[in-house]
Amino acid sequence: MRWSPARGLAVVSDDGALGAAVDQAIAANPAVAEKIRGGKVQAAGALIGQVMKAMRGQADAKRVREIILEKLS
Repeated sequence: MRWSPARGLAVVSDDGALGAAVDQAIAANPAVAEKIRGGKVQAAGALIGQVMKAMRGQADAKRVREIILEKLS
């Protein structure tokens, strides 16, 4: 977890925690995951939103996107 003083929030950037949340989002949204696998990368936004919701807005969204694309590529 890293501290973001500008926002006053702790930002979760630990790959273990983010990876687990991404796995849950993928499992809960197989149709979205299939779109991403099919090349529709912009569909990752839906999964990023699910991860952010699960982590109460404290996830590093950029890193979440990278993990999603790594897992579904």
